[in-house]
Parts: sequence; C-alpha cells; structure tokens
Amino acid sequence: MAFESLSDKLQNIFKNLRGKGRLSEADVKVAMKEVKMALLEADVSFKVVKKFINSVQERAVGQDVLNSLTPGQMVIKIVNEELISLMGSDTTEIGLKPSNEITVIMMAGLQGAGKTTTTAKIAGKLKAKGRKPLLAACDVYRPAAVKQLQINGEKQEVPVFSMGENHSPVNIAKAAVEHAKKEGYNVLILDTAGRLHVDEEMMDELVAIKDAVEVHQTILVVDAMTGQDAVNVASMFNEKIGIDGVILTKLDGDTRGGAALSIRDVTGKPILYIGMGEKLSDLEQFYPDRMASRILGMGDILSLIEKAELEVDEEKAKELSQKLKKAEFDFNDFLDQMRQVKKMGGMSSILGMMPGMGQLKDVDIDEKAMDRVEAIILSMTLKERANPSILNLSRKQRIAKGAGVEISEVNRIVKQFDQMKKMMKQLPGMMGRKKKGGFGGLGGLMGGKFKIPF
Repeated sequence: MAFESLSDKLQNIFKNLRGKGRLSEADVKVAMKEVKMALLEADVSFKVVKKFINSVQERAVGQDVLNSLTPGQMVIKIVNEELISLMGSDTTEIGLKPSNEITVIMMAGLQGAGKTTTTAKIAGKLKAKGRKPLLAACDVYRPAAVKQLQINGEKQEVPVFSMGENHSPVNIAKAAVEHAKKEGYNVLILDTAGRLHVDEEMMDELVAIKDAVEVHQTILVVDAMTGQDAVNVASMFNEKIGIDGVILTKLDGDTRGGAALSIRDVTGKPILYIGMGEKLSDLEQFYPDRMASRILGMGDILSLIEKAELEVDEEKAKELSQKLKKAEFDFNDFLDQMRQVKKMGGMSSILGMMPGMGQLKDVDIDEKAMDRVEAIILSMTLKERANPSILNLSRKQRIAKGAGVEISEVNRIVKQFDQMKKMMKQLPGMMGRKKKGGFGGLGGLMGGKFKIPF
C-alpha cells in the first residue's frame, strides 16, 4: 500500500519526539533530518523536500513550540499542516459547465497508466452526480483500445461514441461533439491515445484536438508506481498542452507515493482523484487533509464513512444489528456482510483507514480467505445456512467437496461462527453501539494472526 514505509518511518520519528518532555532546537533539527531522508526515500522531489523541511523547521523552532507543554504533538501538528499545504490544501473538483451546456473533457497520459479504465471510472462518478456523460473512443492506435472503452462503458451504463480505427482522432472528436449536442449529453469525455513515452507526435495530436474542439478540462492520468517519473511526465504534459488536473492511478500498489506529494508543488496543478484498485468503483476523490492523515498514521475515518454510506445497505445493516443483539444471525447474514466488506475494498483497505490500525504489525489478512469462506457458505443449502446446527459429518464432507477445501476448514469456519454467536449473546450491547451494523466477526473467520473485532 502506498506510503506504508513512509508512514512507518514518520511515526517512529514522532514517537521519539513525543517521548521528550521538552524539545531543544537540536532535537527538532535531528528529527527534521530524519523526516528529510524518509521523504527522499519515498521518491518525493528533492526541491519539494527541501522547501517542506525549511517550512516545518522554521515553524517548529518557534518559542510557541519549544515552550509548549506538548512540543512533540505541536511538531506533528505542524508537519500535518505543511503536508496538507504541499498537496494543495483544498479539494479540487473537475470544472464542469452548467448542466444545460456540454463540458468537453480530454483525458491524456502514457500507455500503461490506466487512462482508458480511469476514463470510464470518471464517467461513472459524473453519472452518479446526475450528469449525462458520453465517452468518445479517440485512441485508434492501441489494439483493442476501442473495445476496452466499450466494455467499461457498458459496465458503467455510459454510452460510447466510436467511429472505429480508420478515422483520425481529430475527426472523431469533432463528430463526438456534434453527436453529444444532438443527443443531449452534457459531458463528453475524450479517451485519447497514449504512447510508451512522451513524444512530439502524441503532443501534436493532443494540441490538434484542442484546436479542433473546445476542450474545457484536460486531465492527465499518471501511474503513481513510476514515482518521480510521474512528476516529470506531468510537468512535460503541462508545458506542452496545458493540463487542468491530475489523476494518480495504482496508489494501492507497492508504490512509495512520492508523486502524490510532489505533483501539486512542481506543476501547480491539483490532484483530482486517486485510483485505489482495478475495479471501476475504485476511484477516490483526492482530499489533501485526509491523505496527510493517512500518511501520519492517523487514519481516514471520513473516507471510511463515505465508503460505508455508498456500499452498505442501510436497511440490511439495521436488520443485522437487531439479529446480532439477539444472536439470531446466520450464514446468509454473514455472506451479505462479507460481500459489503468486499465492495468497500476488503479488510486491508478498511483497517488502513482506521486510526492507529495501520501500525499493527501482527495484522496478517488473507483477503483470498474471504473467497474460500464465501465458497464454503455457497456450498451449503439454504436450510444449512439458516440453521448451522444441523451440519453433521456427511453434510460437512459434501460442503468441503463443493467448495474445494479440506473438511478441517469447514469445521473451523462452523466452530468460529458458533463461538462468535455465543460471544454476541454474552455482549448484547456491543453491536448496538456500532453504526451500520458492524461486519459480523469477519476477521476471525478470515484467519490470520490478528482477529479483527467487527
């Protein structure tokens, strides 16, 4: 997960600061030197790091901090504020014209950054906000690019305008604008061609499209896993064609995350969204304050709540909450909860947003275990799911065979489910305090060294 290494290092540095009753100027300088190294190792631009450290140090050696009763906490507060400032302070939306006019958005980026998938993700976001988007397939070079956009558009229930691969991207863009006007679409998103690297031919084509049609927003998609190269690419695109914002993809992968901390300062352009997975729903609005909170290990409860509100069925959650209080829930209820957790990105994603949980080193979540548990439950009959007490040896053998697992795994799931019900019965008020009904003890059934108390 992005920033994991940086987050760990910063938290260790601040742990040492908090342990001191008073801070000297030397203490602050030593800490800032360590912060500087941590940021550089996270692939943050050297110029950005230098500017950031100077800003923090200037504020941190002030009398208000050094003479504070909690100087360590004051330094953390300053670092948090400077991180937010570095990433842009305010959340920036895609600039849209009034709904009775057409907004033309041009998506740009290199091959492999996830531009076409991100184009469909953006269309889905705008549709959810009440807009009527149309996608236009302007990548006539990459094999199957048009087909990929059509498949993703269909999944998002957003139409795709295509003229095949025998027309120029400029003519496709012009025709798409006319089609959008005629059919009453108020957002047109142009999926343009990428290249393996920045070249004049690609830039000239993008400039030609902008000359041929009025583009209101030019959005660059960059791969966060390329680190400092992502910042360099953003700078070149901004210089050559002018961009209005950036979407960072693959921020859920094994990336150091430096691009997220550098792009705004280097290009002057905001990060609009971040891609946190391959699913079409895995696109999050970029909030500088929430990202800073995640980096400093303080969690991101607001994003977690928003995910829950979007993915969790509130009526089902209320119903389950009542069942949990009475210990009347069954495997059908558990299956519903497990699927809702999956929609929210899985247990790892949820834990990463909870304050302090990112630092738990004993967490060893096997997300694939959720698939095995689901297979076991789906191999049960409806009667068995509703009444697990009837599960005898022959039934368990049939379930194990159907799920493709050992019978010992079926026994473990059934045993832990029974223990969970007993625990809920002994603690009748516990789940009543959990909003959205909780997650019904998923962590315990998923295995791992750490049992997640939901």
